[in-house]
Amino acid sequence: MSSSGMPQDKFIDNDVRHKIEESWKEKILKRPKQNENNEKYYVLSMFPYPSGSLHMGHVRVYAISDAISRFHRMNGKNVIHPMGWDAFGLPAENAAIERNIDPSEWTQKNITNMKEQLKRMGCDFDWQRELTTCDKNYYKWTQELFLKLYKKNLTYQNESYVNWDPIDKTVLADEQVDTNGRSWRSGAKVEKKLLKQWFIKTTLYAKSLYDGLDDPILKNWRDIIKIQKNWIGKCDGTTIDFELICDINEKPKKLTLWTDKPEFIEHIKFLAVSRDNFLSKVKINDFTNIQEKYLDANVINPFTGDVIPIYYSKNIKYPKMRDNYLGIPGVNESDAEFCDLVGIKYDKLDELTQEETVKQRHEVMEEAKMKNIGGHLVSSRLRDWLISRQRYWGTPIPIIHCDNCGAVPVPSDQLPVELPVMSSSNNKIPNLREATDWLKTKCPECGNDATREADTMDTFVDSSWYFMRYIDSNNDNEMFSVDKSFKYLPVDLYIGGKEHAALHLYYARFINHFLHSENLLPTREPFRQLLVQGMVMGKSYCDKESGKYLKQDEVELTDDNKYVNKNTGMPVLTNWEKMSKSKYNGVDPMEMFDEYGADTTRLIMLADVAPTSSRNWSNETFPGVFNWQNRLWMTIGTFLTLRNKMTKQDIDNISLRQDELKEDNEYLFESRNYYIKGVTSHLTMSQQFNAAISKMQGFTNAIRRKNKLLLTHSRDLERALATQIIMLAPIAPQFASELWAGFCSAPYHLANDDPFIQLDKDVLEQSWPALDMDYKMNVDIMISGNQIATLKIPRKILETLSADDVAKMATETPEFCDKIKNRTIDGFRYEKLPGFDGKIFFQSTDLNAKKKKAVL
Repeated sequence: MSSSGMPQDKFIDNDVRHKIEESWKEKILKRPKQNENNEKYYVLSMFPYPSGSLHMGHVRVYAISDAISRFHRMNGKNVIHPMGWDAFGLPAENAAIERNIDPSEWTQKNITNMKEQLKRMGCDFDWQRELTTCDKNYYKWTQELFLKLYKKNLTYQNESYVNWDPIDKTVLADEQVDTNGRSWRSGAKVEKKLLKQWFIKTTLYAKSLYDGLDDPILKNWRDIIKIQKNWIGKCDGTTIDFELICDINEKPKKLTLWTDKPEFIEHIKFLAVSRDNFLSKVKINDFTNIQEKYLDANVINPFTGDVIPIYYSKNIKYPKMRDNYLGIPGVNESDAEFCDLVGIKYDKLDELTQEETVKQRHEVMEEAKMKNIGGHLVSSRLRDWLISRQRYWGTPIPIIHCDNCGAVPVPSDQLPVELPVMSSSNNKIPNLREATDWLKTKCPECGNDATREADTMDTFVDSSWYFMRYIDSNNDNEMFSVDKSFKYLPVDLYIGGKEHAALHLYYARFINHFLHSENLLPTREPFRQLLVQGMVMGKSYCDKESGKYLKQDEVELTDDNKYVNKNTGMPVLTNWEKMSKSKYNGVDPMEMFDEYGADTTRLIMLADVAPTSSRNWSNETFPGVFNWQNRLWMTIGTFLTLRNKMTKQDIDNISLRQDELKEDNEYLFESRNYYIKGVTSHLTMSQQFNAAISKMQGFTNAIRRKNKLLLTHSRDLERALATQIIMLAPIAPQFASELWAGFCSAPYHLANDDPFIQLDKDVLEQSWPALDMDYKMNVDIMISGNQIATLKIPRKILETLSADDVAKMATETPEFCDKIKNRTIDGFRYEKLPGFDGKIFFQSTDLNAKKKKAVL
């Protein structure tokens, strides 16, 4: 009998699955105490917006992070695996408005529900580290982060034309407007509006952020590096602030303009703007036949005081993501042609040497920095981060406006600036400008009456540093302990969706670079490795004629294997698409848990498809996992049944049967080590759970294909069974716990001396299986990319050898000597990683081969 009270020699069904999980659901959530002196491993999954319910995308990302967390803990690591809630922002506020309740009430209810669902899923998050961005104990430190930036002149308030969402009634950063000029959330056509807003000078770190993408600390970022580099752009120019002079009533005082020729800043002769620039829209109504047009507007060159005329032009090639262009005709032929056309006088300039260019560029940019008008290397496509939002549900910006003192930061000892309680009734969007009592305050510097800043911060500020707070989330005195940051950061593995590979990742990297420059963090890059999981796709059905999406029960499959609308008989198009309620192709995770159990759902999610690939969710893939569960279940059941039938005399005579089992035991010894090596490699290097599960399924088959006498007489079979269950535990902790309880309940064991099998502890307390010291490991000998031989060296010997020792052994093989006869070996690089097979690469001089890294 197992711990769930079910005989294990029967097939496993959904009823058994539920009884297993009922028995183990609380036990698997008890996190064993970790040794804080052990090597740390920080696995982080992107924290969710508390919508109220998990979706299948959540199941995938948290199944991955939970399995990795458990795997590394079984390997003796001091694992950090936290969870929190990205709780501020428009979705919660809009939902609360629709329901006439307070956003905090709506948010907390959703958090409670989702937290229970994550526990139902069996996730071992460290809830002692839990944080919620709308909690004053969190956003107090978001405000402190703002003040740190403010003190370093990295935040500023500026009046400029911004992107206004007319539906959500708030400003959007440039990054939150799509290529069609629509809001990323509401889909509304964005309008331009002149407002005084708060910005963070992310462009000051553009070069650092760009160069950081080549940091050797980064692992498996793949195409995300390309996405980030494209977002930041090559830093081949700089921005300079120019005073704007024109008779427009609503205009900013200055324009921030980009140029890739700052060394010629004194020779600028005109500013051209495109049709998208606010100046051209104000001054010209008819663009039909206009080529170049002076706009009766100018900017002042801050280096010379020269008045620079502004023209509208269709013919200028504008820099990427810019609607303006600074013309320097003395060094640019097309600029000269433009000046000739509109009658601007200019002088031809002598070409500078490279040394002169570098020197003058440096001098100009340094002067701009001194004047606080720009001068930092940046691409044309990058802008400063606009963080002001005109909505209620967000972190208040800790600034006080005083008629005498101007904008004054709230002193740190007066944080947090708490959000006032405001009603969202009558479908009305609350606004802090209406909180008149809250707005009234005293100036911290002069004591006069003053007014609080009424804008809140972009929620990306909240999520730009949450991974830092996790390491010290209960610290009431500072954002986090510097000692803990140097101990636990950077994050070792960050798991999340590709949709966050640009914005969120860019902002998080910026904040990390900044705090690293302040000596608060150990590395400038926040995340060593990224795992960008693919989407979970559902099968959709769309009426070909109407274009309307149909529910699955509204379609049927014809004899010729085509789908049609049941009601009309018209053809139906099928496709795999991102799960969506509107497309009727979503799957409720709780329904999966209710039918098959959480562990089985996790296994289905992780099997067959690599985590980085899209997952087509179909019940056609379920039988593979069901069959494997049955094979494991039946194997343990048979193991128990046979052992329970053994008499004392049978047990005493076990040693007499070993000779006839020698060949089988050797096979099991080899299989156990082979599959440990394969599963461990897939989980350690690339988190390829599908490949690891496939290996484990092969291991199960290897165990089952031998004769039943092994189940009662073989120490190697017992070790193989234990290894199989232990390796399953991180992925399906409840099912593995049940199998382990059955395994341990056998009346006798032959592998009591194995240090990796502790029968008095649950499976999640076991150590991850290690390769046997007598197992012969493969070392492939490669010359110029061709494998010529393989050394087989027992692990206990291999771990004592130096790189030179193994390389010498390779050079003494007949295959090697034949290959390089009459040739010389130029050299090699070699690195040893005990516990894994590897390769030795040699560079042959006459083949002009590229030197490679030898990994053992």
